[in-house]
Amino acid sequence: MMNKRTLMAALCALCVASSHAVEITNTEAISGLKAAVTRGTEFAVSELSKPNGFLGNQKVRIELPQSLKSAEGIARQFGMSKQVDDLVNAMNHSAEAAVVEAKPLLLNAIKNMSVNDAKDILSGGQDSATQYFKRATSADLTERFLPIVKRETAKVQLAQKYNDVAGQASKFGLMDSKDANIDSYVTGKALDGLFLMIAEQEKQIRADPVGTGSNLLRKVFGSLGM
Repeated sequence: MMNKRTLMAALCALCVASSHAVEITNTEAISGLKAAVTRGTEFAVSELSKPNGFLGNQKVRIELPQSLKSAEGIARQFGMSKQVDDLVNAMNHSAEAAVVEAKPLLLNAIKNMSVNDAKDILSGGQDSATQYFKRATSADLTERFLPIVKRETAKVQLAQKYNDVAGQASKFGLMDSKDANIDSYVTGKALDGLFLMIAEQEKQIRADPVGTGSNLLRKVFGSLGM
């Protein structure tokens, strides 16, 4: 049976938890959530838009499309290593240029977050805020990213580099010449990398609200026990 000391400790813990729950108002909870996701998105955009933000980060680095992977070795054997490397570099640098445009759209999504959205995020899983961003911004981000990616790929003739490598693959029947559009491919991968970075920041804040240095975030997320 539970001894008196253990019972008292359990009751005290329950009282403290109840006290925290009462102290957190809806306004504080929503403000804390918005502060948290703002912090996370700003960090994600800042990191990815740096020189080599995509290229130097193995978690988000954009590699050749899977349909070209089998052709990469053959292309290198035929003396096209530089073209392959240039292609990968250009894809990643295009994403770095485009991701800058994400910040105003993401911050606007935070500003327009409803009370119900906030409640769902606070009571949801470790990446519920990230999933909210995907629903609220993916279409607009794609529309904003695509012309930037096209502009950047045009600067370095990325489409031509892609076609050079893809042409070798087509010769050997390793891929369909009508494979995915390279600009759309890079845009999709840029979004994947952005949301991955936001999700990592969200999990970190939930796991260690004290580490944020914000009293409000500590109060809100600390009380949730996430």
